Amino acid sequence: MKKIILILIVTIFMSCSSAQLVKRWKHPDIDTDEPYKVFVVGLTSDEAARQQFEEELKVELELRGAEAVISFDIIEATKTDKMTEADLDALESQLIAEGFNTMLLTKIVGVEDKTAYRKDYENFDETYLKFKDEYLGHQDVFYNPDYYEEFKIYKAETSMYCICPTKDRELIWKGYINITDPRSIEKTVNDYVRLAIVVLEEEQLISPLVIKKEKAEDIIN
Repeated sequence: MKKIILILIVTIFMSCSSAQLVKRWKHPDIDTDEPYKVFVVGLTSDEAARQQFEEELKVELELRGAEAVISFDIIEATKTDKMTEADLDALESQLIAEGFNTMLLTKIVGVEDKTAYRKDYENFDETYLKFKDEYLGHQDVFYNPDYYEEFKIYKAETSMYCICPTKDRELIWKGYINITDPRSIEKTVNDYVRLAIVVLEEEQLISPLVIKKEKAEDIIN
């Protein structure tokens, strides 16, 4: 029952969000997981977006009982040199020494240009029983430069890795998420983080949000 409710929440959320879950993969040998210390990484050249994304994801994880640290606080925000394999080995060793067991990595992997009919023209009957009805409904394609609306879809991936000292840096879960026509960094980050968190809850890879008793009573009252 709980899983059905979570699936419904994901479906409802996706219908009004700029972030859409396209595909997901989960390690077949892992049913549940409960990260207790998470390293959050956002890979983007936009420092403001990166910091906002990492901080918002950190907050959501901490609301679910995990300790979270953002890469912005560990990897220099102004770093211009690429990290080497030795750098990453040193970083992993540092994280293990500090008690981390999970890493969440998010990156943009592509951008796709799209063209669609403007919403102003979507009210016509799709059946078009007569030729003239369909022609009249769409002839603006010749005369109105605003007939089409161009937008971009950003293709992103979020991956959860185990960084336990006794195991390889194994992939636990990966979600493929499209971000449609982002106009506001704040809204885009908020939509993406909320979707990722809800899906990870559904997959039982993070603990669900627990409302403290006193807060629950405030909400009821």
